[in-house]
Amino acid sequence: MKITRTLVAFVLLFALSIEPLLGGAANAEPEPVLDSGGTKLRPGRSYYIIPVPAPPSGGLEVLRIGKKCPPDVITVQEDPSLPSLFIPIDPKKGEIHVSTDLNIKFSVGTHTGCPHSSNVWRLDDYDNTTGQYFVTTGGVVGNPGRQTVRNWFKIEKYEDAYKLVYCPTVCGTCKVQCKDVGTYIDSHGYEHLALSDVPYKIQFL
Repeated sequence: MKITRTLVAFVLLFALSIEPLLGGAANAEPEPVLDSGGTKLRPGRSYYIIPVPAPPSGGLEVLRIGKKCPPDVITVQEDPSLPSLFIPIDPKKGEIHVSTDLNIKFSVGTHTGCPHSSNVWRLDDYDNTTGQYFVTTGGVVGNPGRQTVRNWFKIEKYEDAYKLVYCPTVCGTCKVQCKDVGTYIDSHGYEHLALSDVPYKIQFL
């Protein structure tokens, strides 16, 4: 009986001793996203999203295809490209972290002939012609939930750099297609951001 009581006491003591460690691991905040110089990304600051390996120039732009509004997000091989803002789901956060929902917004105005379109990224409806889900603009910032589920993206580590992912967790009852953001070249030679099995490897300047 004495041995049994001692064993039970030891087990309880061990469980209590590791509980803080387990709780700390479970509640650990995701690591911050770093720019190409090793500095943490901050909300409210503009960054250029460029591919890896980095070209001499280029980045991301918007393009209006035909009469379509809002314009799509495309890659460009020459300057000027557009800088972006990253807006976390928690506006009080002072840093941008991997694996967390955020809005992406071009931080400068665009001249596309779509006066009522915002610069906030969103996932477009399925395109039957190409079989693609393109990343377009015209989204809204904040207000997480069912009505805005297409406006949320995540940054994830990818090899020695990063990638963008569409897998929002802002709506617990919504069914979403979790997939990497890659590129798709259309029949005119424009390279669009779109959901893909091959991620668009990026860094931030």
